[in-house]
Amino acid sequence: MTPIQADSLPKILDGKDIIGQGKTGSGKTAAFSLGLLANLNVKRFRVQSLVLCPTRELADQVAKEIRTLARGIHNIKVLTLCGGMPMGPQIGSLEHGAHILVGTPGRILDHLEKGRINLEELNTLVLDEADRMLEMGFKDALDAIIGEAPRDRQTLLFSATFPEQIQAIASSVMKQPEVVKVESKHDHSSIKQFFYQTETVEERDNALENLLLTHQPESAVVFCNTKKEVQKRCR
Repeated sequence: MTPIQADSLPKILDGKDIIGQGKTGSGKTAAFSLGLLANLNVKRFRVQSLVLCPTRELADQVAKEIRTLARGIHNIKVLTLCGGMPMGPQIGSLEHGAHILVGTPGRILDHLEKGRINLEELNTLVLDEADRMLEMGFKDALDAIIGEAPRDRQTLLFSATFPEQIQAIASSVMKQPEVVKVESKHDHSSIKQFFYQTETVEERDNALENLLLTHQPESAVVFCNTKKEVQKRCR
């Protein structure tokens, strides 16, 4: 197990509320996934777990890992509900029911407000990368969703940072949470960092192109703020 799994999983399986602080890639997804699967009564075809993520990409990744860990459980249904995707298929899937919902706050709230999701039997609520959800403006949606969830539940909150807003949410929606904090460890001796300042979008695009042409890396990752920008860079 990774450090965050070793520290948090026994507490999660013991039914305690957990605040987990760790960077992306620390292994937290497996920890909370095993916890919610332990709480699952597969014979009750109702929503029992809800995992909220800041982006569709992360929600897809989390749902995939849950399905992998649950492959030995017969007839379990994990449903992904995210914005930017057609509403029709999601409505059809919800009509057939699910045990576990994974999605973005905006789309989950949309379905909740229209009565397509019933959280009466929810026993596990997971806020994954809670700091990013707040940065992206999901505070009101989170408050509304949490307000619809039963009070008698287990709440698991994972975040890379712990700003005041996260502390406020934790104090208001969690029951005596235990904090699990794992420091990120990197070998900085092998990492070189460079910063290039540009004045315009055109200059930034040219700089990116020139850097890739100059260094010609075997592999590279380019981060963008929006899906539209990703598509533009790919062209």
